[in-house]
Parts: sequence; structure tokens; C-alpha cells
Amino acid sequence: MDAQQHTDEPILDEATNGNGPRAGSRRERASGGGQEGPAAVAGAFVAGDRVQLTDPKGRLHTVVLEPGKLFHTHRGAIAHDDLIGAPEGSVVHSTANTGYLAFRPLLADFVLSMPRGAQVIYPKDAAQIVGFGDIGPGMRVLEAGAGSGALTCSLLRAVGEHGRVTSYERREDFADVARANVGAFFGEVPATWSLRLGDLDQHPAEEVVDRVVLDMLEPWAVLPAVAAALRPGGVLVGYVATTTQLSTYVEALRAQGVWTEPHAWESLLRPWHAVGLAVRPEHRMVAHTAFLVTARRLAEGVVAPLRQRRAQK
Repeated sequence: MDAQQHTDEPILDEATNGNGPRAGSRRERASGGGQEGPAAVAGAFVAGDRVQLTDPKGRLHTVVLEPGKLFHTHRGAIAHDDLIGAPEGSVVHSTANTGYLAFRPLLADFVLSMPRGAQVIYPKDAAQIVGFGDIGPGMRVLEAGAGSGALTCSLLRAVGEHGRVTSYERREDFADVARANVGAFFGEVPATWSLRLGDLDQHPAEEVVDRVVLDMLEPWAVLPAVAAALRPGGVLVGYVATTTQLSTYVEALRAQGVWTEPHAWESLLRPWHAVGLAVRPEHRMVAHTAFLVTARRLAEGVVAPLRQRRAQK
């Protein structure tokens, strides 16, 4: 999907025109004033909206609406003015009379089309991090590293306007990309997000958090800092790409002695073709992206009962 999806506007133009947020920005129109993101905005399209157009073959195109502009496709041009004022879920026609469905993009759509510094965490994994990490409104979440900001958007939406996300990123260029992407998705950089350039080891000891998410090359290296920051009962979620990383990380968690038994898994996403009686798996699927590992912080000084395992020959 991301190979077919594109935009005819720089992503940063959506958040600001050099004089602060655009008139009619998502934040101004969102009902709760929190970090809902574009999918939470209801009503007709307005200038500054990011709109996803789907052609008859299912190909996706993303445009940012500006009065008087045209979006050119291989099936003719589409006037932005035809979309401004139209309700979401409308059909707009190009000059060649080809119909395009128009919706505001979901977060998953935005992630697959946004500019990237580091590789993004894909929607299937971000959803499981939020779900199995039990991340919800009002929580304090620690993230390392920020990458391109894809997971950060999911975390910010999950904690809501009363929670807080603190992200650490070692590389300044990645941090710049993450800041731009998060600002573009929410209309501005949320006040509930703190992006810090540096290592998680620098996290102040007095800043206790409810959840920690690690997306790093060597997550085992920061486990002492994580154990100091995470409250008892808090959930640690690790995201690692290879089996060697998985083995090293899980054994490091066990050796530290302050975690419950780690739980590791991967998810494979297989779409299905379902038209009438022609029901079969699609020929392409989203297979291995990474392993996810969860564990919970034990109370200080507590030793968990030894996990019983089948004896090795």
C-alpha cells in the first residue's frame, strides 16, 4: 500500500504556514481539544485537511487541501475546491470523469505514507503494543527510540490529553523526522509529548512511569534505567527484529531478576480475498516485521517463583 500512496504537498505544510496553526486546523475543530488526530474530526472537508483519495483500482493518493489547487493523476486532474466543503465519504470526479472516494486518512494510512528516517513500526505491531502493553488514558509512557514517530502517534492517542509520553532518540535527524510527523498528524506538536535527544540512561530517577516501550538495537543495555523508572506492576514492551536479539534480550530480562517471565511472540497478517463464492487467502501478506516481548515489573526486593520448565535431555 505504501508504494502506491503519495502526497503532492510537503508534510510540514499541513501544520503551519509560518504564522502558527492554519485556520480550521484539526486541533481547533476537534471536539475534545485533546490529541485525537485527524480521524476524530467530523464534518465537511476544509482547507488544510489531509484527504485520502481511492481510485477504482484501489490505489491511494493523499492530498492536503488548498483553495484553487489541482491534484494531477494519470486519469485527469481533481480540483481541491471540489473537495472543500464536501462531506467525508464523498466521490469526487477528475477531469476525465473518473470517480475517487474521499476520506480523511486513518492513523494506519498516515503511517504507511509518511516520510521516514528510521523504519516505522507497522500498524499491526503498534496496535499490539498499545493493546498488550495495556496503555490507556492518563498513563505516563516512556519510549526509546522515537524513530520516525509512527508508534509515538499511537501512544499519544492512547494516553489522551491527561497522560504523557516521553520519547528518547539518539539521532538528531531521526528526532527531526519524528517531530515533523507527529506535528503533521495532530496538527501541531502535542503538549503531552516530550522528545529528548539522547539515551534512555539519562532519564531522571524521579520521573516514574507506568509503561515503557523499547525499540532499540540493544534494549538489554538500558534495562537498569528501565527498572529504575518503571513502577511496580508496570508493563515493559520490547520490539526486536532478529532471533539473536530476541534471545539476548529475554535472557537479560531473566538475569536481572526484577521482571515476570517474559512473553514473546510475532504476528503475521494475511488478508483474504472474498468475492461471492471466491474466498481464498491473498497471494501477498505482511509476514515477519519484529518480535514483541512483554514483562511486568516486580515489587522491590521480590523474587518471582521459579518458572517450571520441561527438563532438557
